[in-house]
Order: sequence, then structure tokens, then C-alpha cells
Amino acid sequence: MAASARLGFHELGLDDRLLKAIAQLSWARPTLIQEKAIPLALEGKDLLARARTGSGKTAAYIIPIIQHLLQVKTSVSEQAVRAVILVPTKELGQQVGQMIRQLTAYCARDVRVADVSGLADVSAQRPILMEKPDIVVGTPSRIQIHLKNHNLSLRNSLEILVIDEADLLFSFGFEDDLKNLLCQFPKIYQAFLMSATFNEDVQALKELILHNPVTLKLQESQLPDSSQLTQFQIKCEEEDKFLLLYTLLKLSLVRGKTIIFVNSIDRCYRLKLFLEQFSIPACVLNSELPIHSRCHIIGQFNQGFYDYIIATDEHILAKPIGRGKKMKKAGRGEIGRDKEYGVARGIDFQNVSNVINFDFPQSVESYIHRAGRTARVDNPGTALTFVSHTELSLLTEIEEALMGENSESVLQPYKFRMEEIEGFRYRCRDAMRSVTKQAIKEARLKEIKEELLNSDKLKTYFEDNPRDFQLLRHDKALHPAIVKPHLKNVPEYLIERKSEPTSKLQIHRKEKPAKDSKKETVVRWGEEAPPKTLCILVCCQQGQKLWTGPLGKCLK
Repeated sequence: MAASARLGFHELGLDDRLLKAIAQLSWARPTLIQEKAIPLALEGKDLLARARTGSGKTAAYIIPIIQHLLQVKTSVSEQAVRAVILVPTKELGQQVGQMIRQLTAYCARDVRVADVSGLADVSAQRPILMEKPDIVVGTPSRIQIHLKNHNLSLRNSLEILVIDEADLLFSFGFEDDLKNLLCQFPKIYQAFLMSATFNEDVQALKELILHNPVTLKLQESQLPDSSQLTQFQIKCEEEDKFLLLYTLLKLSLVRGKTIIFVNSIDRCYRLKLFLEQFSIPACVLNSELPIHSRCHIIGQFNQGFYDYIIATDEHILAKPIGRGKKMKKAGRGEIGRDKEYGVARGIDFQNVSNVINFDFPQSVESYIHRAGRTARVDNPGTALTFVSHTELSLLTEIEEALMGENSESVLQPYKFRMEEIEGFRYRCRDAMRSVTKQAIKEARLKEIKEELLNSDKLKTYFEDNPRDFQLLRHDKALHPAIVKPHLKNVPEYLIERKSEPTSKLQIHRKEKPAKDSKKETVVRWGEEAPPKTLCILVCCQQGQKLWTGPLGKCLK
């Protein structure tokens, strides 16, 4: 297998229609997990594969499934559900369904897929399942409901079973559903377990489902190395978090699509309302919103409609549910939350430049999955984590875990001189005073009502008017708090303060034009700065100082 790194998809013995769809997706060659898993899967072997998020493991099982179905169709004309893909979240189900449709673009008549993970009522999905699609994607609970209602039968037809993000299934409370499903499957079928970690739950699933599997434990770190993913940490307390984030966004120190992670839904809306004070638009993604809205938000974010998503990863943060136990009923503060919701894991956020941990992740696993939203495939990315003094022990734990796998993957100090942005503090406090508990409550209710309206009552309208649906945005201001117009713009005297961040975040420098000229003066590294030119925003890379003051020289 030493030469397998140079193999292309056309050397894997795939159908021409499948190869044409892969070419349309501009996939030059298989990723490591695809290169190892696809040939084994085509041989009919059971697989237990561990690969980090963003490594291409979804396509690693979809491609052999499609290839198998195309081969079966050459000799068998009977239509039947031959493959089932179980996922822990509805968002991941939609993502998997979308990838299957992309890979079957040239054989859609021969290979049909049904995503029943939750975008429609069970009754609405019945006609689709009665047509016996070749592949069914869904959560264990939704598949179980369809089996009970006799909308689906798998005992005599199932040939391939996939469990994606297998390490999450038990923590989402799906153990009983999964065991009930196994009783309704045939005795012999090919099975794949795909997971980011090999924990006790995955080992239990292995014993339940797999038969003499091939284990693929790829020799790669859980996060990309420092040449692709740059990781920073900055020690700051609560008020400084808001001050620093406001400064980073308002002065365009952070550029590109950014996911800002917090630890609760209230924090989502507190931060959204805070940023609204400065006319910084952001959308919220959490389990209270309807699934249709959540998937639409993710789709628009991937298309570049907006740059900032404030997200929770509640299931990763929650304590794991004991195996063999049902999920507890939602408490008073959890009414309306979707237990099959997940952001930090599984969802394919595309071209994310930065991840900001506004609230510190509460476990090493949570940090890894948050940081894994950026630097996917071959794209570079940055992860910046805010750390308070009470979280230093957790920071040490994360650094030790990353150091153990790759000595380069450590959180470097983000050397930002906080005293240089003190002039912004009064504006930050002014905005924070406007974001009261009542304002947060009103914002949550207002957005839920609006999203429910968009998701349900307008569903038929949007089906008939898809262009209007594309124009629907989720980052509109809620304005339950009093917005002060003067906070929108940053006064010139504040911008001229010399702040000196030393990070690899996507930072740019601005030069103040001379009074007698309206044009900006561009100063490149190694050039002398003309008189009266001020390097407002500066950065250092690998400890190299780039400037020596307003009239100094930018050193290369």
C-alpha cells in the first residue's frame, strides 16, 4: 500500500457514472481514509474506521455503497431498501443525503435516496418510503418509528448498514432504539462503523454489529498540524472577552467566515444582542430553532450569506448519559430543545476561516470537535480560545492531550496588548448594560416565533418560490435591547491607538492617509513608511516584529 498515496479514484474500479460525479465535485484524489476504506468495503468486509472530522469519511462509505448498488442493479430488477445509514443528528442526516445526491448525479434513476432524519413529519415521509428507495438515511429513533408504522421493512432486503459518528449514538440516548433496530435486521449484512474516537460505546457497538471487521485506525492526529491549523489562547476575564471580541470584529482583525462557540443558549443571544449594539450582524444556531431553519442557516453560511455564526454544542458539553438509560425529560429551561441537535460534530461547515471559543470548552473532546470546524481538507484555519483564571487547569489538560499526539499542535499565547484597546472599554460597558436578562428572554422568544413562521407556515410558499427562500436571512437584528446609534461607528481617535496583536489570525494593516491626500498609502514589509503614515493594525508572525512605530520601518 506504500504507493497507494498516488492512486486516483479511477484506479479503484468504480463505475464511470460515479467517477463523473466525483470529477464534478473536483476531488483530485482520495483522502487517506477514502484510500484505505473504499477497496476494503468493495471487497465486502466490515469496517471499523476512526478518522478525524473533515477527513472525508462520509464519502469513504457512500462511494462503495453506490458502487455496490450499481452492480446489483445490473442483475436484479426488484426495487428494495438495500442500505441504511444511521446518524446521531438531523443536521448530519441532511448533509449525508446531500452528498449522496451529489455522487449519484449521473445515476439518480438507478440509485435513489430518502433522508428521513427529520425534515418532515413521519406521515409525509410514508409515500417516499413506500417507493422503496435504495438508500435510507435517518436517526435511529426516526427509523424505528417508520418500522413500527410499517412504512419500512428491512428484514429481507438490508445489505449494508452504516453508523456514522458512532461514538455519539449512546450519548444521544439512542442505545435502546439501536438494539430494537438490530432485531429487525437480517442476520447477514455488511456493516461500517465510522467514528472520530474509539471509546467504550464504540467497542460495544462493534460487538453488537460487526463480524470480523477490519479496523482502520489511521496514524494521524485528531487536529491538523500547525502548518494548517493555528491555535491560540488568550487569558481574559468576562468583560475582557466582550471587549476583545468587539475589537477583533469591528476593526476587521478577524476576517472570513467565523464560528463563535458559547456554552448555553442564553449566551448565544447575549452575545448576539451585544454585537447588534455595534451593527455587527450574526446569526444564532441552537437546538431551540426548528430543524428546517437550522439547516437553512448552515446552508446560507456555507454559501457566504453571512460571516458570523454564534453556536452551542450542548450535547458535547452535557455529561454523557449512562448506557442502558433513557434520556431524562427536559427540564423547565429545556422545553422545546431538540435532542437530536448537534453543531460541534458531524456538520460540514465549509470554508470556515476561524473558530473562536468565546466560552471555554468543558472537555478535551469538545475542544477538538470545535477546532475541527476549521482547517478542513486542505484549507488553513485558526482557533482562538478565551481563557479565564478558573479555566487554566482545563487549558493544561487540552494542551497535554494535543502535545501527546503532535508536539506542534499547542495553543500559542495570543499576544494582544489589552491596554491598547482600553479606549473601547466604555463603549463595551455601555453596550453590555443594554443587554439585560429580559432583553435576552425577549430575543429568544422573538427569534423562535419568526423561525417557526418561516419553517412551517411559509413552507408551501417557499416550495413554490425558491428564490424568495434563498433570500431569507437569519442574521437580522432582533433589537429587543435599546440600540445606541453612536456605537455603530468607531471614532478616529480610538482607531489611531497603536494596538499590537501578534497572531496569525487573518489580520490586515490599514494606513491612515495624509490630510492632503484622499488615497491610502500602502506600506509593504521592508519599506520605509512615508511621513504622517500610521500603521494602525499590525501583526507579528513567528515572533518577528513587523513595525517600529508610526514613522518607523516595517521590518520583514
